[in-house]
Amino acid sequence: MNNRKLSKWKRLQETFLTVLLTNIPTKVIGSNLRTFFYRSIFARLGKEVYLQDSIEFINTYCIEIGNGTQILRGANINAIGNPNNKISIGDGVQIQHGVDIRALKDTQIKIGDETFIGPYVCIAGPGNVKIGKSCLIAAHSGLFANNHNFADPFEYIAKQGITRKGIVIGDDCWLGHGVTVTDGVTIGKGCVIGAGSVVTKDIPAYSVAVGTPAKVVRSRISNKELTEVTT
Repeated sequence: MNNRKLSKWKRLQETFLTVLLTNIPTKVIGSNLRTFFYRSIFARLGKEVYLQDSIEFINTYCIEIGNGTQILRGANINAIGNPNNKISIGDGVQIQHGVDIRALKDTQIKIGDETFIGPYVCIAGPGNVKIGKSCLIAAHSGLFANNHNFADPFEYIAKQGITRKGIVIGDDCWLGHGVTVTDGVTIGKGCVIGAGSVVTKDIPAYSVAVGTPAKVVRSRISNKELTEVTT
């Protein structure tokens, strides 16, 4: 079977199984059926995964889900048809209601182990996004790894292309409610970002940052401690 026919067959399998099983409720029946049959269509589906009903998965053969991960009702995990896309969700991750994760063209999205993604968070390419381990991302936050070009005022913005530098969030970060992270930003390990902040520039490790645009207001550790941790 050539690659094109294989791809069509995978899409057919995905469509059939997700339409058939997506809306079956309860953990005992619905989640167990989904995790059993979905193993044939995902790149990886770990052990003891909980998939609540009414989750939309697209391009499942580019999606990996680790052991013990929970994904709740209304989430949208979308790798959108490009074989170079990849969404990798680690072990013990919690993805709450209504989360929208979109790996668009040639995009890699990675969520580290034990990270919590709150309700209605949006994580979108087409730039790459890497979220570290044991992070807390509160409800209604957004990570947008692209920017529209708009230099020509006489051309539609939608036709001027985009930048896609990517976003990196280190381990053990806490992003408060409604935080926005823009393309090209790195947030260092152990940072706290205040609710409603808009992060447009890199934030050093172990910083507390607030505001629009977000500015560092203090460090969580002393300079001596920071040197010891980072060396």
